[in-house]
Amino acid sequence: MTLRLHFEAEDLARVRVTPVPDPLAEATFSLPLLQSPGLGATAFDGWRERSLRRLTPAVRPLLELAPAGLDEYVPEAFIRVRGSASLDDSLRATWSMPRRIWTADLSVTEEWRPVVPRWVGDLHTGDREAARLVDRGFRAYYDAAIAPYWPQLAAAAHADRTHRARVLADHGVERLLADLHPTLRWESPVLHAPCTLDIDLRLGGRGVLLTPTFFLTAPVLRLDSADPDAPLEIRYPIARETAAHLSVLTPPTGNGRPGELAHLEALMGRTRARVLAAAATGGSTAELARSAGVSPASASEHATVLRTAGLITTRRTGPSVRHALTPLGRALLENGPG
Repeated sequence: MTLRLHFEAEDLARVRVTPVPDPLAEATFSLPLLQSPGLGATAFDGWRERSLRRLTPAVRPLLELAPAGLDEYVPEAFIRVRGSASLDDSLRATWSMPRRIWTADLSVTEEWRPVVPRWVGDLHTGDREAARLVDRGFRAYYDAAIAPYWPQLAAAAHADRTHRARVLADHGVERLLADLHPTLRWESPVLHAPCTLDIDLRLGGRGVLLTPTFFLTAPVLRLDSADPDAPLEIRYPIARETAAHLSVLTPPTGNGRPGELAHLEALMGRTRARVLAAAATGGSTAELARSAGVSPASASEHATVLRTAGLITTRRTGPSVRHALTPLGRALLENGPG
């Protein structure tokens, strides 16, 4: 059985790639994997074992919210947010979603799940106690199962996005779609995806949002249940092979202190490594210069190189600029180049 997505010219023009992974969405997608020892072969075994040892009773509601064995189902409300800098931001944005979105998500939940626990229904209708339990559960779960690997995960997502951008620039959007995942087949103007039913879906100009996701073993295609005009989202696995999973899920061996920069000094030079380390706490060019022990002109020059390499971001705030690490920069600083 196959789902056939029919693209029009406007859909091809509206293909976008999500900029950064979302901490809450990754945590949500990982929950069924945590509870399914056979899923993901050996790639997730070590992560699963370590995470289960670290879980606290606060996580228990999440195991009922996103159980194993329901195929592609995960609670939509917790995978909607994009572009958050932290789990805090993701949760805040989730709890602030309009009631119509929660209502639509509950309808999807009732379609997918044979029996919906009463408290899950209460959560979707605004019950504060249920929300408090889930909020606390996600915070505890993230600390145990996601946070230890977040720098590597963010770096992998950044590398994937950079690769997709290069494919798009060099070969165009049709090659981007053709190379998305081995289970997806592009035969212009149709993208073929495995499905439990035989379906033809015409996008009709809504476009497609491509979202690289680490805790997936196969692509997930999703229409927005609350907005029929929103782009169709295709979440695809960042990693395809066991080695790629393990490169993210291997626990960091270093202590991650920015003061220990020998590995970076050998890679990029002493001064540039110090400027990168100074950006870990954010700051203006003058602050980076003071922290790295160089002149403002030198700090500005090195910041430009680091920004071009995708290791820092620079934003103007009034008359000054502020520098901060990107996920890739933080992963390089904390875990080294190899």
